[in-house]
Amino acid sequence: MGEEESRGFVIRDRRTGAEGGGAVSDRATASASQSKPTLAETSQESAHTHEPAPPLTFASFVFSLGTSALMLMGEQLDPQQERPQVNLSQAKEIIDILSLLDSKTRGNLTSDEQAVLGDMLYALRMKYVDLASGKQAMKSP
Repeated sequence: MGEEESRGFVIRDRRTGAEGGGAVSDRATASASQSKPTLAETSQESAHTHEPAPPLTFASFVFSLGTSALMLMGEQLDPQQERPQVNLSQAKEIIDILSLLDSKTRGNLTSDEQAVLGDMLYALRMKYVDLASGKQAMKSP
């Protein structure tokens, strides 16, 4: 155990199909014993230094689904990126999921949660109707 602590850490690649707990690759051992971090180690360290994700709430779940539906209806979240491809059938499926969620959670949500869900459903339904009827097709990007 003392030898392992002095080397740092050992990477065991279990994808190689080796029996008995995996084999230590020469490359992994060599990179672990070097004092200079590898690209993978650097990216792992930078991933751990980011701020923790905010806690998942009902409102954030609804916003996530709503954002996905809006993107499927051609909305751009970032003006630097190209406009996403419209897929009304998948957008309708997400709207139906939110509608089902609305009916199944009725009476069990706080007033704020119910307002978020109701407002999101209203906005998505109106945009979907505009796109399905062809009104948005006449507007150029």
